[in-house]
Amino acid sequence: MADTAQYLTLGIDQELFGIDIRNVREILDMRPISKLPHAPAFLLGMIDVRGAGYPIVDLRTKLGLPRTEPTHATRIIILDVPVKGRTLGVGFVADRVFEVTGLDADQTEAAPDVGGRWQSNYIAGIGRKGEAFIVVFDLERLMEADGLPLADLAADKAA
Repeated sequence: MADTAQYLTLGIDQELFGIDIRNVREILDMRPISKLPHAPAFLLGMIDVRGAGYPIVDLRTKLGLPRTEPTHATRIIILDVPVKGRTLGVGFVADRVFEVTGLDADQTEAAPDVGGRWQSNYIAGIGRKGEAFIVVFDLERLMEADGLPLADLAADKAA
């Protein structure tokens, strides 16, 4: 029997992405984000969640897509992201969040390196759910890609 992992599925532009549910802390409605001076374009700013500050990353910008205005479906996903041996609290803005779904390990393939729309180093694999393909993020590589010292901003979740 295949191992089945659970993923939160989310939409960015017309694509379907997955984040391992073990990294998801909570999902919030869009809210005002405090801007940070001299922050890179993908870092929208910070929000406070029950007394802890979380840097907020715009996934559209991070993936090289143009920014759009938030809609009623826009969500902030608060995640525990492994970065250099520590676990940091970071928020990702997604156009929409769908559901938690299971993907069998034997139905998940390595990311094709075809120079496509997404940088394959951010991708842990491609899963299949029915006719749809789900691009599964490698959160650590996604956050390390720009060399941003998020560790200085993020709420450190190391116990």
